[in-house]
Amino acid sequence: MTSFELRPIDSEQDLQACFPVMQELRPHLTDLTTFIAQVRRQADQGYRLLAAWQDDQALGLAGYRLQENLIYGRFLYVDDLVTTAQARGHGVGEALIKALRNTAKQRDCAHFVLDTGLANDLAQRFYFRQGLLSKGLHFCQPLSR
Repeated sequence: MTSFELRPIDSEQDLQACFPVMQELRPHLTDLTTFIAQVRRQADQGYRLLAAWQDDQALGLAGYRLQENLIYGRFLYVDDLVTTAQARGHGVGEALIKALRNTAKQRDCAHFVLDTGLANDLAQRFYFRQGLLSKGLHFCQPLSR
């Protein structure tokens, strides 16, 4: 794989190009218009997307936000981290994590935090190689509307 560049996603055109990449992580996202509207709503809450590009093709994405709570103080939380199947093993995920870690440091964050599924062994091994350690379990309960 040749080189790639990292850049923030702001435009509608870039979001459209990123949709198939996000679908690799979030296959329940089936509609481009709904995806773009969701990203825009999350952006109002501080959500940002960073993408790895090779020419005009997105190879990987990191969705993140800066937060603060009583557990971590100020921290950068990674909502989404994905590389395309073809880009895995070529340093794209590592580059995205390094860039986000640098953003966290520049923004005076005390921690860098992400969650992954308990059954996602490959991602867990990757995160351990990146210096991330598991600190707990994430609990969730669907609520009926």
